[in-house]
Amino acid sequence: MKVVVFEAAEWEREACLRLESAHQVRCTAERLTVALAREYADAEVVTTFIRSDCSEPVLTALPHLKLVATRSTGYDHIDLEACRQRGVAVCNVPDYGDPTVAEHAFALLLAVSRRIVEAAGRTRAGDFTMEGLRGFDLAGRTMGVIGAGRIGRRVIQIARGFGMTAVAADAAPDVGAAQRLGFEYVSLSELLRRADVVSLHVPGGAETREMISDAEFAQMKPGAVLINTARGGVVNAAALVRALSSGRLAGAGLDVLSEEPLLREEAEIFRTDTPLPAERLRALVAANTLLRLPNVVVTPHIAYDTAEALGRIVGKTLDNIEAFACRAPQNLVVPPGAAGDVPETRP
Repeated sequence: MKVVVFEAAEWEREACLRLESAHQVRCTAERLTVALAREYADAEVVTTFIRSDCSEPVLTALPHLKLVATRSTGYDHIDLEACRQRGVAVCNVPDYGDPTVAEHAFALLLAVSRRIVEAAGRTRAGDFTMEGLRGFDLAGRTMGVIGAGRIGRRVIQIARGFGMTAVAADAAPDVGAAQRLGFEYVSLSELLRRADVVSLHVPGGAETREMISDAEFAQMKPGAVLINTARGGVVNAAALVRALSSGRLAGAGLDVLSEEPLLREEAEIFRTDTPLPAERLRALVAANTLLRLPNVVVTPHIAYDTAEALGRIVGKTLDNIEAFACRAPQNLVVPPGAAGDVPETRP
């Protein structure tokens, strides 16, 4: 098959050499766009990261495409319905980063609870004063996990190690996991009322878009902390600014923000004659405001980014491509359809 690897770092190019004995492999550091898709119009497999565009216009520019292999767990950057209509299979990497992302969630939490960023900034400047840097203990507090999948359950394990009580809200409760790990499933409303820390671990997409907004912040315990290592769109950014500025929340640790592509390269705003909708402009302004609030710690979507996790991501992606080529596709989000030539599937 003709395989194109987008957003490829140099070490990923080396890893992809294992495909070259059976496939034609091309790598580019560029993210997939409509313009770039036209340059690789003969591609049968594309593998992307989350900054690539896998929308309907891009898919149209790839008429021979059979598989999109995303190097991520999330797939909200892919138009799944357009893939279904074209018979293009989609696979992901569902389980690369349980400890990786969970550990980063706690790195953010500790940075907020102990004011690490501000304290480190002061001491680097030669200022060893302690005024305004008093933190709070995690022991004895309640961790609320929204989305108790693999990552969410690992967060609960870590929280229990810190001496925290844990509650979780999930659409598919796992009673056995709750018994093993010592946590309780509750409704979302009850979780928001009880939790001192709310940590988000749900997928992106229409079902979870802005699931945390003004109404949810109003239910949260005064002085609570929000941690988001999931997707920026899960939280209404303007509502979060209001909750933080009013003192309703004590702080937030964010690895993701809404409108991340525009925040990364604001020139994107001016690369089209079509103006951005007012809603997106407000979200962009709110995200910029969050970057400047003193009680917010923001990292640039790096919760997944460890040597171990990246090795697992690339290894599993290559496994996914080889399995598809062998007519035994795995880790499917969208199965092969009429346009594909790989009829057999397995879970």
